[in-house]
Amino acid sequence: MKQDRFLLGILVGIALLIIISLAVFFIRQDPLTYVADDTPEGVVRNYVIAIYKRDYQKAYGYLAEDKDKPNYDSFRESFINGMVYPEGAGIEIGSVEKTAEGEAVVSVSVVYRSGDPFSSGYRNTDRAVLINQGGGWKLKQMPSGNFWNWEWYQVTAMPAKP
Repeated sequence: MKQDRFLLGILVGIALLIIISLAVFFIRQDPLTYVADDTPEGVVRNYVIAIYKRDYQKAYGYLAEDKDKPNYDSFRESFINGMVYPEGAGIEIGSVEKTAEGEAVVSVSVVYRSGDPFSSGYRNTDRAVLINQGGGWKLKQMPSGNFWNWEWYQVTAMPAKP
């Protein structure tokens, strides 16, 4: 009888730990929610969230209008074909510097998760460049690889004329 109570106590303790773990898991989840996009850091955040949600049309809307802007189909294809691969990476937004020329530079750390449980991963600090167009902030450059294709906004070389 004494052993049955002891075993029952252990089982109840395990059940409580499982319930507490599940509660913490669901409470601590950080849903990907959009913020106001009237600041450079808001645009960077919303662009990344749109990519995570695979809302390429919304993400494309954050790109600056320029002659070297990719068309929507090539933008979307970059993600679908894996040329730009956001999985396994997160982003931390740092300081913002605005210039008098209507540009903003946002410090961005791309955080890569570890491939094993004993490492903490690593981060690469880079920058996002935005310009003010039509009263709103638009992306001109982001860290390449996970969220941006290095080909976007590159000037296409023209062949030399004879």
